[in-house]
Amino acid sequence: MAKYKGNYLLAVEGDPPLNEDGTYCIVGGRPFVDKLKHVARYAKAVIAWGTCASWGCVQAAKPTPTMAVSIDKVISDVPIIKVPGCPPIAEVMTGVISYILTFDRLPSLDRQRRPKMFYSQRIHDKCYRRAHFDAGQFVEKWDDDGARRGYCLYKMGCKGPTTYNACAATGWNGGVSFPIRSGHGCIGCSEVDFWDKGPFYARQENIPRLDAESNADTVGIAAVSGVATAIGLHAAASVVRRIQQRREQGALPSKSDETADSG
Repeated sequence: MAKYKGNYLLAVEGDPPLNEDGTYCIVGGRPFVDKLKHVARYAKAVIAWGTCASWGCVQAAKPTPTMAVSIDKVISDVPIIKVPGCPPIAEVMTGVISYILTFDRLPSLDRQRRPKMFYSQRIHDKCYRRAHFDAGQFVEKWDDDGARRGYCLYKMGCKGPTTYNACAATGWNGGVSFPIRSGHGCIGCSEVDFWDKGPFYARQENIPRLDAESNADTVGIAAVSGVATAIGLHAAASVVRRIQQRREQGALPSKSDETADSG
């Protein structure tokens, strides 16, 4: 800390409890929150590893008797990079540090202080089951025909449409798989307050900022009606274009002639 004052990175795992003067988490005879403040004081940046450090996680779940909080509730005068996930993806963790070492600057962050290069897209955006969502093909119950066909897990509580992470692109265990590919919906573990947002298997009724309908029961119908509408508009435009072409060729009277005749 003395040798690299202002130029070292502090990686923090876990969240500091504030109740009872921080005595719910003692490390080396001192409250974790006190040691965190001491070590972070001259850091170049603080990296919050995982959802506990980033958002508080289950320790901060209501009614949170220990008053566990995220790192940014304690550290406010040093740049903070949040790398949420329970746990975070190994390649994402190393990617953040590699970027800082390579370019000697912090990565671009979103409004929640997450690196955009890993958290700018929802899991839903790159999920290989997305086509089934758009087509209105869903797993209705575990191990039904839709599940065996690899249909979308949204109705089974998948939080992919509202979860920002690199799981669908990076995978886990060296890219072998990720929960949705293994047949289980995303629980949204990298999102703030995911532990207090209801049961993991409860379907989200409304999804913000999706191209498809927010309700899974109507997304298939909406997709079909959207295609039908587009076809209808295209047909109408084609008719208008053909009429205009025939008028230009003299096969049909012009609008001015029609007006004069009606007068």
